[in-house]
Amino acid sequence: MKKLLVVLLSMLMVVSMVGCSKETVEEDNSPLAATLEIDGSTYNEVSATLYEANLGEYNDLYSKAKEATTNSERWALMALAEAKLMESAVYVPTSSNGGNYSISGVAPYTSTAVLWGNDSYRYYTQVVTEELIKTADRDEMKAKYAELKGTGTYLSWVKTYLKDKGYTLKDSRSLGYTSDPQTWDVLATSRAADSEAIVNTYDGLMEYDAEGVQQYALATSHSISDDGLTVTFTIRQGVKWVDVQGREVGEVTADDFVAGAQHCMDAQEGLEYLLGAAGANIVNADEYVAGDVDFSEVGVKALDTYTLQYTLTQPTPYFMSMLGYGVFAPMNRAYFLSKGGVFGVAEYQHVAGEIAYGTTPENIVYCGPYTASVVAGNSVVFTANESYWNKDAVNLKKIVWLFNDGQDPLKAYNDTMNDVLDGCGLGSSAVVQAKTDGVFDEYSYVSATDATAFGMFLNMNRYTFTNFNDTTAAVSTKTVNQAEKTKAAMQNVHFRRAIAMAFDRASYNAQSVGEDLKLNSLTNSYTPGKFVSLEEDVTVEINGKSKTYPAGTFYGQIMQDQIDADGVKITVWDPTADGGVGSSTGFDGWYNVQNAQKELKQAVKELKEAGVNVSAVNPVYIDLPAYVASESMLNRAKAFKQSIETALEGAVIVNLVECNTAAELYSAGYYVSTGLENNYDVYDISGWGPDYGDPSSYLDTLVPGGYMIKCIGVY
Repeated sequence: MKKLLVVLLSMLMVVSMVGCSKETVEEDNSPLAATLEIDGSTYNEVSATLYEANLGEYNDLYSKAKEATTNSERWALMALAEAKLMESAVYVPTSSNGGNYSISGVAPYTSTAVLWGNDSYRYYTQVVTEELIKTADRDEMKAKYAELKGTGTYLSWVKTYLKDKGYTLKDSRSLGYTSDPQTWDVLATSRAADSEAIVNTYDGLMEYDAEGVQQYALATSHSISDDGLTVTFTIRQGVKWVDVQGREVGEVTADDFVAGAQHCMDAQEGLEYLLGAAGANIVNADEYVAGDVDFSEVGVKALDTYTLQYTLTQPTPYFMSMLGYGVFAPMNRAYFLSKGGVFGVAEYQHVAGEIAYGTTPENIVYCGPYTASVVAGNSVVFTANESYWNKDAVNLKKIVWLFNDGQDPLKAYNDTMNDVLDGCGLGSSAVVQAKTDGVFDEYSYVSATDATAFGMFLNMNRYTFTNFNDTTAAVSTKTVNQAEKTKAAMQNVHFRRAIAMAFDRASYNAQSVGEDLKLNSLTNSYTPGKFVSLEEDVTVEINGKSKTYPAGTFYGQIMQDQIDADGVKITVWDPTADGGVGSSTGFDGWYNVQNAQKELKQAVKELKEAGVNVSAVNPVYIDLPAYVASESMLNRAKAFKQSIETALEGAVIVNLVECNTAAELYSAGYYVSTGLENNYDVYDISGWGPDYGDPSSYLDTLVPGGYMIKCIGVY
């Protein structure tokens, strides 16, 4: 560790702390520049060194897992790899979506609840009532769903049930949103705020229905070769592309999926890797992105007008589960070209900023259930596409998103009670108001959690101290020397673990969902522990000892066994949870003040050997961007600050860096393109939802070049 720190601090071109006394280190109290200078090649070298030192073991185990010949061996080895990721504490899981009190007129399970991809945001099948749905009636519908799931009859039963109960069905829905789409090109974005909107404008080859069964959409049939390397689809005939005004501009063909795949790889906006070896394993996808082959050599072909074929480098059992994600979306080639689009990696990158396609809803075409319009910072409106091939299945003729900047904790609740919205989550303030109004007992319910993994990311390699797009926003108050010390500390695994274990996540979560539900949505791992279970018996080695896991063993159990073997005091899997089934959610398996102080003691020792002194009189300062206009977000930040400073007895001080708007908060980390632009030491806004039904959908994001790796300050 001492040698590593010496190398890194030298490479990072900061004032060396190695061999210096405490007094020498503390002399430079000058304010920071907005950004510390570093050239791209040096930054990449630093990133590679830091990654290998902190996540090299994770990456080695994960690479071995991807070479496995069976799903069960693959998943078991991935669990061992993720254990190493958790032990590194570069990411501390916080919560998933859901698990909070809500009130709503939306009937449960009337859009898919599948845990991956974008299909859960296709709302056109939802059944919505004019009135709020009573808790007792909601519980009865949930019980019926469990009985009818897979029969294809639940939606029709729900409509009859609600009518018989005296509810009035409506053909529209209004809901709140917090971040405007930055693009309407689904093939050139990795942001949920974009894809959750755009998914309502197109259909995929196949989609998961309300009962979680994958159904044909723009495909009508498919076949997989005996060797698993060729997947062929027949495209539905007669499906129309229309513009925002509903005028026909073409027919959906196999070539639209070829054009979409090439555009995704040309745009390189963060998810192109999903088509290559880190995802679908399409032949020559990675080679095309790297500029080594022509697109004609990529394994995506239109064999004729209505026959589409994918050729894979290896059997990919989860391939079909990927079809609900945006990287497999179709795109009308002629329309794209008419809006200035070009094909070819180099050609596209040269003119990307000049292309009109996807810049607004008026600059895309539609083959899905809705066309769209947007007023930034106000609303997004989805209107029924009259040419939609499956319009008989559309229950909602209109969907309206209404912007909420989060400043008024009662806005969503009041809008729901005034029939502006059709439902909302209840934060702690809204719970109190709902109880006062007599609404809570009769109508509230606890929303289901999903597989989204939000977390606190720890930046090991910070260079930026104001927002990348506005040097007056989210300005750090740290001095040069404080920044140097923070960077050195954040590169020490024991220091990061001290932060992770000092973080009272339950109290933090309570600021959003209330004290009663603070544990419901707490997660303890990146991949949910029950995301997959072994299909057959598997034997793996844990620290040199063989261990056999029987079929049915959950991913989380294997992860926990590796963590226990390594002696790291965190719990990511509780076998007694969920009635003895086991779970990785619903409890806090990280927070322990005694363990945090032990880790800090070891960190202080190692840092001192490298010339970095840490104590209550000479603390490490860490910056957390805090949205001061949002009561719940500000209270969460304060809860984090209090737990860290109290548990670590003043040796770490948390600076809450003021963000006055949601845009400032997102620009501190969520909107950045590289780790170099991160304006934080710790950040709790970003998260990840799975794209398909395999743990690699999570783990690929934290390998070199992975989408979320920038969150920890590398690449």
